[in-house]
Amino acid sequence: MDTPGGSVVHSEARLGSVVLMIATADAEYDRPRLLGRSTGDGLYLWFDRSDLVDDWCTRAVAAGARSVIAPEDTEWGTRRARVLDPQGKEWSAGTYRPGASW
Repeated sequence: MDTPGGSVVHSEARLGSVVLMIATADAEYDRPRLLGRSTGDGLYLWFDRSDLVDDWCTRAVAAGARSVIAPEDTEWGTRRARVLDPQGKEWSAGTYRPGASW
């Protein structure tokens, strides 16, 4: 949903029957600052393939995000990346599947 001025009020990401609504800040909120490679507050997106993690990061940076962790292989055998969006919100993506037994 765009404003008359062209800024985004909210958007939706869909995967099958799952819909995630993402809203922009409607005020000048204090955001947690980056300490090392995390703000301690973010959203994690799971992908079932490493190339999708890389593609997500490339597209996020092209859309204005700041790379915090460039796509990398982890010591536990997964792929990950992390960005801060233009409003400073942390987004991580990877092939680690939370809750899955290894």
